Amino acid sequence: MRILLLGKNGQVGWELQRALAPLGELIALDRQLTDWRGQTVVGDLSQLEALAAAVDHIAPSVIVNAAAYTAVDKAESEPELADRINHHAVAQLATWAKAHGALLVHYSTDYVFAGSGNDAWSETDATGPLNTYGRTKLAGEEAIRATGCAHFIFRTSWVYGLYGQNFAKTMLRLAQTRDSLNVVNDQWGAPTPASLIADVTAHAIRAWLNAPSAAQAAAGAALTSTSLSGTYHLAPAGETTWQAYAQCVLDGARAAGVALRVMPEQVGGIPSSQYPTPAARPHNSRLNCTKLEQSLGLHLPQWEQEVRRTVRFIAQQMTR
Repeated sequence: MRILLLGKNGQVGWELQRALAPLGELIALDRQLTDWRGQTVVGDLSQLEALAAAVDHIAPSVIVNAAAYTAVDKAESEPELADRINHHAVAQLATWAKAHGALLVHYSTDYVFAGSGNDAWSETDATGPLNTYGRTKLAGEEAIRATGCAHFIFRTSWVYGLYGQNFAKTMLRLAQTRDSLNVVNDQWGAPTPASLIADVTAHAIRAWLNAPSAAQAAAGAALTSTSLSGTYHLAPAGETTWQAYAQCVLDGARAAGVALRVMPEQVGGIPSSQYPTPAARPHNSRLNCTKLEQSLGLHLPQWEQEVRRTVRFIAQQMTR
């Protein structure tokens, strides 16, 4: 089996290279469609004709698209570029997957929802993005579903990892260099580690490959590759605010021996109104992941457990 991974140098893409390698021949490309040898396959992800040529050249059985325009605030001033990468490039991948019987794995976001209320969002809830990024990601989702290709769409929230820049690393840096730290406390969600996303992706692909066919389903099989195809929410168990998330990061760092100028209990909480951004953020990013756990037989860990594990590793690098 040949697997094409797009976006290999992102937080999720970095972990996917590890998780997908045992499944088959993995061809991992960055946003410039450059492979691990530094060789450009064809063009750039935002150039749709070049993208189509690259996929035709590789002819994968599975496409895992971890590439995206993720600069949420910058997207407000670059809506066309964000739409080309998050929507039109995705539509092209889905069209190719449908025509060639390939599986498409794609990652979306809690930002497809309006962020109101206090209940965790389920996959069937009405969407209503508040910003350009969310609208382009939702358009990408809809394009995939419209083609009818076999797919997994994983909506995630507050992604972080060992590789690349993210909120956890920013909090560690600021707590070492500033005398005070205030963080938004009226937005709720769950920090999702890139490693968890990658591992669930590999598990989902294996489940899809091993699921009975539609013909076998007629003989009594409960789940088929066709019935597994769909949209899933993927985040750890539990919920928190950005302020409490920051406190957990710093508490883990302090326990690991990192010298901090701002202690966890000193992190102040502020409303979103005191931290204006070009793009509006949802106040409720809670995701109900029951469908994922039941369909794929998974148990999702608590968010604190994964944050502390990641921070412990980062702290070891910092204190060496």
